[in-house]
Amino acid sequence: MSVRKKKMWCSAIRIYLFLTEIGQLIFNKSLKLDLFSKISGLINCLVAHLALKSPENLQEALIHELEQETNAVHKSCFLTVWTFLVCHEDVVKIVELACKHNLCIIPFGGGTSVSSALECPEEEKRTIVSLDTSQMLAESGFCTGHEPDSMEFSSLGGWVATRASGMKKNIYGNIEDLVIHIKMVTPRGIVEKNCQVPRMSTGPDIHHFIMGSEGTLGVVTEVTIKIRPVPEYQKYGSVVFPNFERGVACLREVAKQRCAPASIRLVDNAQFQFGHALKPQVASIFTSFLDGLKKFYITKFKGFDPNILCVATLLFEGDREKVLQHEKQVYDIATKFGGLAAGEDNGQRGYMLTFVIAYIRDLGLDYYVIGESFETSVPWDRVLDLCRNVKERIVRECKEKGVQFAPLSTCRVTQTYDAGACVYFYFAFNYRGISDPIHVYEQIERAAREEILANGGSLSHHHGVGKLRKRWMKESISDVGLGMLRSVKEYVDPNNIFGNKNLL
Repeated sequence: MSVRKKKMWCSAIRIYLFLTEIGQLIFNKSLKLDLFSKISGLINCLVAHLALKSPENLQEALIHELEQETNAVHKSCFLTVWTFLVCHEDVVKIVELACKHNLCIIPFGGGTSVSSALECPEEEKRTIVSLDTSQMLAESGFCTGHEPDSMEFSSLGGWVATRASGMKKNIYGNIEDLVIHIKMVTPRGIVEKNCQVPRMSTGPDIHHFIMGSEGTLGVVTEVTIKIRPVPEYQKYGSVVFPNFERGVACLREVAKQRCAPASIRLVDNAQFQFGHALKPQVASIFTSFLDGLKKFYITKFKGFDPNILCVATLLFEGDREKVLQHEKQVYDIATKFGGLAAGEDNGQRGYMLTFVIAYIRDLGLDYYVIGESFETSVPWDRVLDLCRNVKERIVRECKEKGVQFAPLSTCRVTQTYDAGACVYFYFAFNYRGISDPIHVYEQIERAAREEILANGGSLSHHHGVGKLRKRWMKESISDVGLGMLRSVKEYVDPNNIFGNKNLL
Protein backbone atom coordinates (compact mmCIF):
# COMPACT_ATOMS: atom_id res chain seq x y z
CA MET A 1 0.00 0.00 0.00
CA SER A 2 1.19 3.53 -0.54
CA VAL A 3 0.43 7.06 0.50
CA ARG A 4 1.20 10.18 -1.43
CA LYS A 5 2.15 13.45 0.20
CA LYS A 6 0.41 15.82 -2.18
CA LYS A 7 1.16 19.15 -0.50
CA MET A 8 4.18 20.59 1.24
CA TRP A 9 2.64 22.00 4.38
CA CYS A 10 4.85 24.74 5.75
CA SER A 11 7.81 23.70 3.67
CA ALA A 12 10.32 26.48 3.36
CA ILE A 13 12.88 27.50 0.80
CA ARG A 14 15.65 29.85 1.75
CA ILE A 15 16.72 32.07 -1.14
CA TYR A 16 20.17 33.60 -0.90
CA LEU A 17 20.44 36.92 -2.72
CA PHE A 18 24.05 37.15 -3.83
CA LEU A 19 24.99 40.81 -4.22
CA THR A 20 27.81 40.27 -6.68
CA GLU A 21 27.76 43.85 -7.92
CA ILE A 22 28.44 45.14 -4.41
CA GLY A 23 31.31 42.78 -3.64
CA GLN A 24 32.39 41.73 -0.17
CA LEU A 25 30.28 44.03 2.00
CA ILE A 26 30.15 44.36 5.73
CA PHE A 27 26.46 45.08 6.25
CA ASN A 28 25.52 48.07 8.37
CA LYS A 29 22.52 50.31 8.74
CA SER A 30 23.84 52.96 6.35
CA LEU A 31 23.64 50.45 3.49
CA LYS A 32 20.05 49.36 4.04
CA LEU A 33 18.36 51.79 1.68
CA ASP A 34 20.89 51.10 -1.04
CA LEU A 35 20.44 47.35 -0.65
CA PHE A 36 16.66 47.57 -0.72
CA SER A 37 16.75 49.68 -3.86
CA LYS A 38 18.88 47.04 -5.57
CA ILE A 39 16.57 44.14 -4.68
CA SER A 40 13.18 45.84 -4.73
CA GLY A 41 12.60 44.48 -8.22
CA LEU A 42 13.29 40.97 -7.01
CA ILE A 43 10.86 41.39 -4.11
CA ASN A 44 8.18 42.48 -6.53
CA CYS A 45 8.87 39.37 -8.62
CA LEU A 46 8.48 37.15 -5.58
CA VAL A 47 5.22 38.85 -4.68
CA ALA A 48 3.88 38.52 -8.21
CA HIS A 49 4.91 34.91 -8.71
CA LEU A 50 3.72 33.65 -5.34
CA ALA A 51 0.75 36.00 -4.96
CA LEU A 52 1.97 37.13 -1.54
CA LYS A 53 -0.46 39.45 0.20
CA SER A 54 2.08 41.18 2.41
CA PRO A 55 5.38 42.15 0.74
CA GLU A 56 6.21 44.17 3.85
CA ASN A 57 6.86 40.90 5.67
CA LEU A 58 9.49 40.07 3.08
CA GLN A 59 11.23 43.40 3.64
CA GLU A 60 11.05 42.96 7.40
CA ALA A 61 12.80 39.62 6.99
CA LEU A 62 15.58 41.30 5.04
CA ILE A 63 16.03 43.95 7.74
CA HIS A 64 16.16 41.20 10.31
CA GLU A 65 18.93 39.44 8.43
CA LEU A 66 20.94 42.64 7.97
CA GLU A 67 21.09 43.23 11.71
CA GLN A 68 21.99 39.67 12.66
CA GLU A 69 25.42 38.66 13.84
CA THR A 70 25.68 35.12 12.53
CA ASN A 71 28.70 33.68 10.78
CA ALA A 72 31.15 35.64 8.68
CA VAL A 73 29.65 34.61 5.37
CA HIS A 74 26.29 36.15 6.27
CA LYS A 75 28.03 39.42 7.08
CA SER A 76 30.19 39.54 4.01
CA CYS A 77 28.31 38.66 0.87
CA PHE A 78 24.59 37.89 1.04
CA LEU A 79 21.27 38.22 2.76
CA THR A 80 18.29 35.92 2.73
CA VAL A 81 14.59 35.66 2.05
CA TRP A 82 12.35 32.87 3.36
CA THR A 83 9.33 31.69 1.37
CA PHE A 84 6.73 29.22 2.62
CA LEU A 85 5.27 27.11 -0.17
CA VAL A 86 2.12 25.01 -0.31
CA CYS A 87 2.28 23.12 -3.60
CA HIS A 88 4.48 21.78 -6.37
CA GLU A 89 3.59 24.67 -8.69
CA ASP A 90 4.91 27.21 -6.17
CA VAL A 91 8.27 25.47 -6.15
CA VAL A 92 8.41 25.45 -9.96
CA LYS A 93 7.83 29.22 -9.99
CA ILE A 94 10.48 29.86 -7.35
CA VAL A 95 13.10 27.73 -9.11
CA GLU A 96 12.38 29.43 -12.45
CA LEU A 97 12.72 32.81 -10.77
CA ALA A 98 15.96 31.82 -9.10
CA CYS A 99 17.40 30.66 -12.42
CA LYS A 100 16.39 33.91 -14.09
CA HIS A 101 18.03 36.08 -11.40
CA ASN A 102 20.92 33.69 -10.60
CA LEU A 103 19.90 33.20 -6.97
CA CYS A 104 20.88 30.40 -4.61
CA ILE A 105 18.13 28.20 -3.17
CA ILE A 106 18.45 26.01 -0.09
CA PRO A 107 15.49 23.69 0.63
CA PHE A 108 14.59 23.52 4.30
CA GLY A 109 12.62 20.67 5.86
CA GLY A 110 12.30 19.95 9.56
CA GLY A 111 15.52 21.53 10.82
CA THR A 112 15.70 24.17 13.52
CA SER A 113 16.90 27.74 13.06
CA VAL A 114 19.47 29.39 15.34
CA SER A 115 19.15 32.85 13.83
CA SER A 116 15.44 33.52 14.54
CA ALA A 117 14.90 33.77 10.80
CA LEU A 118 11.89 31.44 11.08
CA GLU A 119 10.03 33.59 13.58
CA CYS A 120 6.81 34.92 12.08
CA PRO A 121 5.83 38.58 12.42
CA GLU A 122 3.38 39.17 15.27
CA GLU A 123 0.65 40.25 12.86
CA GLU A 124 0.94 37.04 10.81
CA LYS A 125 -2.50 35.39 10.84
CA ARG A 126 -1.94 32.30 8.71
CA THR A 127 -2.01 29.00 10.54
CA ILE A 128 1.27 27.12 10.89
CA VAL A 129 0.49 23.42 10.68
CA SER A 130 2.64 20.70 12.19
CA LEU A 131 2.02 17.69 9.99
CA ASP A 132 2.25 14.47 12.00
CA THR A 133 2.00 11.82 9.32
CA SER A 134 2.24 8.97 11.83
CA GLN A 135 -0.76 10.29 13.76
CA MET A 136 -2.77 10.87 10.59
CA LEU A 137 -2.04 7.39 9.28
CA ALA A 138 -2.77 5.78 12.64
CA GLU A 139 -6.28 7.26 12.57
CA SER A 140 -6.88 5.12 9.46
CA GLY A 141 -5.13 2.08 10.90
CA PHE A 142 -1.83 2.39 9.00
CA CYS A 143 1.81 3.29 9.63
CA THR A 144 4.99 3.80 7.61
CA GLY A 145 7.22 2.08 10.15
CA HIS A 146 9.96 4.60 9.36
CA GLU A 147 11.09 6.00 12.70
CA PRO A 148 14.46 7.75 12.62
CA ASP A 149 15.79 9.15 15.89
CA SER A 150 14.98 12.63 14.55
CA MET A 151 11.34 11.85 13.75
CA GLU A 152 10.09 14.48 16.22
CA PHE A 153 11.19 17.22 13.80
CA SER A 154 12.36 15.67 10.52
CA SER A 155 10.30 15.69 7.32
CA LEU A 156 9.53 13.22 4.56
CA GLY A 157 11.44 15.25 1.98
CA GLY A 158 14.40 15.41 4.33
CA TRP A 159 14.37 11.64 4.77
CA VAL A 160 14.61 11.26 1.00
CA ALA A 161 17.26 13.94 0.49
CA THR A 162 19.50 12.52 3.23
CA ARG A 163 18.89 8.83 2.50
CA ALA A 164 17.59 8.26 6.00
CA SER A 165 17.23 5.11 8.05
CA GLY A 166 14.78 4.23 10.81
CA MET A 167 15.26 2.15 13.92
CA LYS A 168 12.65 -0.42 12.76
CA LYS A 169 14.21 -1.00 9.35
CA ASN A 170 14.43 -4.77 9.99
CA ILE A 171 10.70 -4.99 9.25
CA TYR A 172 9.92 -1.86 7.24
CA GLY A 173 13.22 -1.13 5.49
CA ASN A 174 15.25 2.03 5.05
CA ILE A 175 13.88 5.00 3.12
CA GLU A 176 15.14 3.56 -0.19
CA ASP A 177 13.04 0.45 0.50
CA LEU A 178 9.91 2.49 1.25
CA VAL A 179 9.95 4.91 -1.68
CA ILE A 180 7.74 4.16 -4.68
CA HIS A 181 7.78 7.50 -6.47
CA ILE A 182 9.58 10.85 -6.15
CA LYS A 183 9.02 14.15 -7.92
CA MET A 184 11.80 16.76 -7.83
CA VAL A 185 12.00 20.27 -9.27
CA THR A 186 15.46 21.06 -10.64
CA PRO A 187 16.88 23.99 -12.65
CA ARG A 188 16.63 21.72 -15.73
CA GLY A 189 13.00 20.88 -15.08
CA ILE A 190 10.99 18.22 -13.28
CA VAL A 191 12.44 14.76 -12.62
CA GLU A 192 10.09 11.81 -12.05
CA LYS A 193 9.28 8.37 -13.43
CA ASN A 194 6.26 7.97 -15.71
CA CYS A 195 4.59 5.29 -13.57
CA GLN A 196 4.41 3.97 -10.02
CA VAL A 197 5.46 0.34 -10.22
CA PRO A 198 7.33 -1.93 -7.78
CA ARG A 199 10.41 -2.28 -10.00
CA MET A 200 11.82 -1.06 -13.31
CA SER A 201 14.81 -2.12 -15.45
CA THR A 202 15.46 1.15 -17.28
CA GLY A 203 19.10 1.81 -16.54
CA PRO A 204 20.35 3.28 -13.25
CA ASP A 205 17.44 4.17 -10.97
CA ILE A 206 16.88 7.94 -11.05
CA HIS A 207 15.47 7.73 -7.52
CA HIS A 208 18.98 6.93 -6.37
CA PHE A 209 20.25 10.18 -7.89
CA ILE A 210 17.70 12.01 -5.75
CA MET A 211 17.97 10.04 -2.50
CA GLY A 212 21.05 11.28 -0.69
CA SER A 213 21.45 14.35 -2.92
CA GLU A 214 21.22 16.54 0.20
CA GLY A 215 19.58 19.52 -1.49
CA THR A 216 22.24 19.89 -4.18
CA LEU A 217 20.07 19.07 -7.21
CA GLY A 218 16.60 20.42 -6.51
CA VAL A 219 13.53 20.42 -4.28
CA VAL A 220 11.64 17.20 -3.51
CA THR A 221 7.97 18.15 -3.81
CA GLU A 222 6.09 14.84 -3.83
CA VAL A 223 6.91 11.41 -2.47
CA THR A 224 4.87 8.22 -2.57
CA ILE A 225 5.87 5.66 0.07
CA LYS A 226 4.65 2.29 1.26
CA ILE A 227 2.41 2.00 4.29
CA ARG A 228 1.34 -1.01 6.35
CA PRO A 229 -1.41 -1.79 8.84
CA VAL A 230 -0.58 -0.73 12.39
CA PRO A 231 0.89 -3.83 14.08
CA GLU A 232 -1.51 -5.77 16.26
CA TYR A 233 1.02 -6.28 19.04
CA GLN A 234 4.18 -4.54 20.22
CA LYS A 235 6.55 -5.72 22.91
CA TYR A 236 9.84 -4.42 24.28
CA GLY A 237 12.59 -6.54 25.75
CA SER A 238 16.20 -6.46 26.91
CA VAL A 239 19.11 -8.83 27.40
CA VAL A 240 22.19 -8.43 29.61
CA PHE A 241 25.47 -9.87 28.32
CA PRO A 242 28.65 -10.43 30.36
CA ASN A 243 30.64 -8.29 27.92
CA PHE A 244 30.43 -6.40 24.64
CA GLU A 245 32.11 -9.19 22.66
CA ARG A 246 29.38 -11.69 23.59
CA GLY A 247 26.71 -9.18 22.72
CA VAL A 248 28.13 -8.48 19.26
CA ALA A 249 28.42 -12.22 18.59
CA CYS A 250 24.76 -12.66 19.53
CA LEU A 251 23.58 -9.85 17.24
CA ARG A 252 25.61 -11.33 14.40
CA GLU A 253 24.00 -14.73 14.92
CA VAL A 254 20.52 -13.17 15.02
CA ALA A 255 21.28 -11.47 11.71
CA LYS A 256 22.66 -14.71 10.28
CA GLN A 257 19.48 -16.60 11.18
CA ARG A 258 17.34 -13.79 9.70
CA CYS A 259 15.28 -13.48 12.85
CA ALA A 260 16.05 -9.90 13.94
CA PRO A 261 13.10 -8.14 15.61
CA ALA A 262 11.86 -4.75 14.41
CA SER A 263 14.77 -3.23 16.30
CA ILE A 264 17.73 -4.69 18.15
CA ARG A 265 20.45 -2.52 19.70
CA LEU A 266 23.50 -3.29 21.78
CA VAL A 267 24.85 -0.55 24.07
CA ASP A 268 28.33 -0.74 25.56
CA ASN A 269 29.01 -0.49 29.29
CA ALA A 270 29.55 3.28 29.31
CA GLN A 271 26.19 3.89 27.64
CA PHE A 272 24.53 1.41 29.97
CA GLN A 273 25.96 3.27 32.98
CA PHE A 274 24.85 6.59 31.50
CA GLY A 275 21.31 5.34 30.93
CA HIS A 276 21.18 3.82 34.40
CA ALA A 277 22.19 7.17 35.92
CA LEU A 278 19.16 8.76 34.22
CA LYS A 279 16.76 6.14 35.57
CA PRO A 280 14.01 7.81 37.64
CA GLN A 281 14.03 7.24 41.36
CA VAL A 282 11.77 4.36 42.40
CA ALA A 283 8.97 5.44 44.73
CA SER A 284 7.91 1.94 45.77
CA ILE A 285 9.98 0.08 48.38
CA PHE A 286 8.85 -3.22 46.87
CA THR A 287 9.99 -2.19 43.37
CA SER A 288 13.30 -1.02 44.78
CA PHE A 289 13.67 -4.38 46.56
CA LEU A 290 13.02 -6.28 43.31
CA ASP A 291 15.58 -4.15 41.47
CA GLY A 292 18.08 -5.00 44.19
CA LEU A 293 17.38 -8.71 43.80
CA LYS A 294 17.87 -8.50 40.03
CA LYS A 295 21.19 -6.73 40.50
CA PHE A 296 22.29 -9.30 43.09
CA TYR A 297 21.34 -12.18 40.78
CA ILE A 298 23.21 -10.75 37.80
CA THR A 299 26.35 -9.57 39.58
CA LYS A 300 26.76 -12.02 42.46
CA PHE A 301 25.03 -15.21 41.37
CA LYS A 302 25.84 -15.05 37.63
CA GLY A 303 29.14 -13.23 38.12
CA PHE A 304 28.60 -10.35 35.68
CA ASP A 305 30.97 -7.41 36.24
CA PRO A 306 28.92 -4.16 36.41
CA ASN A 307 31.84 -2.32 34.79
CA ILE A 308 32.02 -4.65 31.79
CA LEU A 309 28.50 -5.96 31.08
CA CYS A 310 26.42 -4.57 28.23
CA VAL A 311 22.74 -4.57 27.33
CA ALA A 312 20.73 -5.23 24.17
CA THR A 313 17.33 -3.58 23.80
CA LEU A 314 14.66 -5.25 21.69
CA LEU A 315 11.43 -4.20 20.01
CA PHE A 316 9.05 -6.77 18.52
CA GLU A 317 6.05 -5.90 16.32
CA GLY A 318 3.40 -7.87 14.45
CA ASP A 319 0.74 -10.49 15.12
CA ARG A 320 0.74 -11.48 18.80
CA GLU A 321 1.37 -15.17 18.18
CA LYS A 322 4.22 -14.50 15.76
CA VAL A 323 5.78 -11.92 18.10
CA LEU A 324 5.84 -14.40 20.97
CA GLN A 325 7.41 -17.06 18.75
CA HIS A 326 9.92 -14.56 17.44
CA GLU A 327 10.74 -13.40 20.97
CA LYS A 328 11.48 -16.96 22.11
CA GLN A 329 13.78 -17.53 19.15
CA VAL A 330 15.82 -14.39 19.87
CA TYR A 331 16.09 -15.11 23.60
CA ASP A 332 17.16 -18.70 22.87
CA ILE A 333 20.01 -17.38 20.73
CA ALA A 334 20.96 -14.84 23.41
CA THR A 335 21.19 -17.62 26.01
CA LYS A 336 23.82 -19.40 23.91
CA PHE A 337 26.02 -16.31 24.23
CA GLY A 338 25.55 -15.93 27.98
CA GLY A 339 22.70 -13.44 27.77
CA LEU A 340 20.07 -13.02 30.48
CA ALA A 341 16.60 -11.59 29.92
CA ALA A 342 16.37 -8.21 31.66
CA GLY A 343 12.72 -7.24 31.21
CA GLU A 344 10.47 -5.03 29.14
CA ASP A 345 10.89 -1.84 31.18
CA ASN A 346 14.62 -1.67 30.57
CA GLY A 347 14.06 -2.14 26.86
CA GLN A 348 11.47 0.61 26.67
CA ARG A 349 13.64 3.02 28.66
CA GLY A 350 16.52 2.30 26.31
CA TYR A 351 14.52 3.44 23.31
CA MET A 352 13.19 6.47 25.14
CA LEU A 353 16.78 7.58 25.77
CA THR A 354 17.24 7.77 22.00
CA PHE A 355 14.73 10.59 21.72
CA VAL A 356 15.82 12.58 24.79
CA ILE A 357 19.57 12.46 24.20
CA ALA A 358 19.49 15.66 22.11
CA TYR A 359 17.80 17.49 24.98
CA ILE A 360 20.41 16.15 27.39
CA ARG A 361 23.10 17.45 25.04
CA ASP A 362 21.57 20.93 25.11
CA LEU A 363 21.29 20.80 28.90
CA GLY A 364 24.96 19.87 29.10
CA LEU A 365 25.97 23.14 27.46
CA ASP A 366 24.83 24.95 30.61
CA TYR A 367 27.42 22.93 32.54
CA TYR A 368 30.41 23.37 30.20
CA VAL A 369 29.79 20.05 28.46
CA ILE A 370 29.88 19.85 24.68
CA GLY A 371 28.98 16.67 22.85
CA GLU A 372 27.46 15.13 19.75
CA SER A 373 26.90 11.87 17.94
CA PHE A 374 28.27 10.33 14.76
CA GLU A 375 27.83 6.97 13.07
CA THR A 376 29.16 4.52 10.53
CA SER A 377 28.49 1.11 9.00
CA VAL A 378 31.06 -1.65 9.21
CA PRO A 379 31.49 -5.35 8.28
CA TRP A 380 30.85 -7.82 11.11
CA ASP A 381 34.48 -8.88 11.38
CA ARG A 382 35.54 -5.26 12.03
CA VAL A 383 32.86 -4.21 14.53
CA LEU A 384 34.80 -4.93 17.72
CA ASP A 385 38.08 -3.42 16.55
CA LEU A 386 36.37 -0.32 15.21
CA CYS A 387 34.36 0.29 18.39
CA ARG A 388 37.40 -0.14 20.62
CA ASN A 389 39.82 1.89 18.50
CA VAL A 390 37.49 4.83 17.91
CA LYS A 391 36.60 5.16 21.60
CA GLU A 392 40.27 4.97 22.58
CA ARG A 393 41.17 7.55 19.92
CA ILE A 394 38.61 9.98 21.35
CA VAL A 395 40.04 9.61 24.86
CA ARG A 396 43.57 10.07 23.52
CA GLU A 397 42.67 13.15 21.49
CA CYS A 398 40.90 14.77 24.45
CA LYS A 399 43.99 14.31 26.60
CA GLU A 400 46.27 15.73 23.92
CA LYS A 401 43.99 18.74 23.38
CA GLY A 402 44.09 19.70 27.06
CA VAL A 403 40.68 18.43 28.18
CA GLN A 404 40.99 18.27 31.97
CA PHE A 405 38.38 15.61 32.71
CA ALA A 406 37.79 12.16 31.27
CA PRO A 407 35.40 12.38 28.29
CA LEU A 408 32.28 10.34 27.66
CA SER A 409 33.18 8.00 24.80
CA THR A 410 30.54 5.39 24.11
CA CYS A 411 28.91 3.43 21.30
CA ARG A 412 26.07 1.11 20.41
CA VAL A 413 25.50 -1.36 17.61
CA THR A 414 22.24 0.16 16.49
CA GLN A 415 21.21 -1.69 13.32
CA THR A 416 22.12 -5.08 11.89
CA TYR A 417 22.44 -6.43 8.35
CA ASP A 418 23.58 -9.69 6.78
CA ALA A 419 27.00 -8.24 5.99
CA GLY A 420 27.56 -5.92 8.94
CA ALA A 421 26.10 -3.36 11.30
CA CYS A 422 25.58 0.32 11.93
CA VAL A 423 27.57 1.63 14.90
CA TYR A 424 26.51 4.85 16.62
CA PHE A 425 28.92 6.84 18.80
CA TYR A 426 28.33 9.48 21.45
CA PHE A 427 31.13 11.59 22.83
CA ALA A 428 31.18 14.58 25.17
CA PHE A 429 33.73 16.45 27.23
CA ASN A 430 33.92 19.25 29.79
CA TYR A 431 35.49 22.29 28.14
CA ARG A 432 36.38 24.32 31.24
CA GLY A 433 39.74 25.98 30.70
CA ILE A 434 39.66 25.54 26.90
CA SER A 435 39.74 28.83 25.01
CA ASP A 436 38.14 27.54 21.78
CA PRO A 437 36.02 24.46 22.61
CA ILE A 438 34.32 24.37 19.20
CA HIS A 439 37.67 24.10 17.43
CA VAL A 440 38.80 21.38 19.83
CA TYR A 441 35.54 19.51 19.32
CA GLU A 442 35.93 19.66 15.53
CA GLN A 443 39.50 18.35 15.77
CA ILE A 444 38.43 15.42 17.93
CA GLU A 445 35.49 14.52 15.71
CA ARG A 446 37.73 14.69 12.65
CA ALA A 447 40.22 12.35 14.30
CA ALA A 448 37.41 9.95 15.21
CA ARG A 449 36.17 9.91 11.61
CA GLU A 450 39.67 9.18 10.34
CA GLU A 451 39.90 6.32 12.82
CA ILE A 452 36.59 4.95 11.55
CA LEU A 453 37.82 4.95 7.96
CA ALA A 454 41.14 3.39 8.98
CA ASN A 455 39.22 0.54 10.65
CA GLY A 456 37.08 -0.32 7.64
CA GLY A 457 34.02 1.78 8.45
CA SER A 458 31.96 3.85 6.00
CA LEU A 459 31.83 7.64 5.85
CA SER A 460 28.21 7.51 6.98
CA HIS A 461 25.37 5.02 7.38
CA HIS A 462 22.46 7.47 7.57
CA HIS A 463 23.57 10.94 8.78
CA GLY A 464 24.84 11.84 5.33
CA VAL A 465 27.86 13.82 4.18
CA GLY A 466 26.89 17.48 4.28
CA LYS A 467 29.82 19.84 4.64
CA LEU A 468 31.52 18.21 7.62
CA ARG A 469 32.48 14.97 5.88
CA LYS A 470 32.86 15.86 2.22
CA ARG A 471 36.67 16.04 2.54
CA TRP A 472 36.59 12.21 2.65
CA MET A 473 34.23 11.67 -0.30
CA LYS A 474 36.98 10.91 -2.81
CA GLU A 475 38.48 8.33 -0.48
CA SER A 476 35.04 6.82 0.14
CA ILE A 477 33.65 6.46 -3.38
CA SER A 478 36.79 6.80 -5.58
CA ASP A 479 37.91 9.61 -7.86
CA VAL A 480 35.77 8.29 -10.72
CA GLY A 481 32.73 7.95 -8.47
CA LEU A 482 33.09 11.53 -7.29
CA GLY A 483 33.46 12.65 -10.90
CA MET A 484 30.19 10.92 -11.78
CA LEU A 485 28.36 12.82 -9.04
CA ARG A 486 29.91 16.09 -10.19
CA SER A 487 28.81 15.41 -13.77
CA VAL A 488 25.22 14.91 -12.64
CA LYS A 489 25.39 18.14 -10.63
CA GLU A 490 26.85 20.09 -13.57
CA TYR A 491 24.15 18.88 -15.95
CA VAL A 492 21.15 19.25 -13.65
CA ASP A 493 22.28 22.51 -12.04
CA PRO A 494 24.91 24.17 -14.28
CA ASN A 495 24.68 27.54 -12.52
CA ASN A 496 24.76 26.03 -9.01
CA ILE A 497 21.37 27.41 -8.04
CA PHE A 498 21.18 24.75 -5.32
CA GLY A 499 24.55 25.80 -3.96
CA ASN A 500 24.51 24.61 -0.37
CA LYS A 501 28.02 23.13 -0.81
CA ASN A 502 27.02 19.69 0.43
CA LEU A 503 28.60 16.45 -0.80
CA LEU A 504 30.93 17.81 -3.51
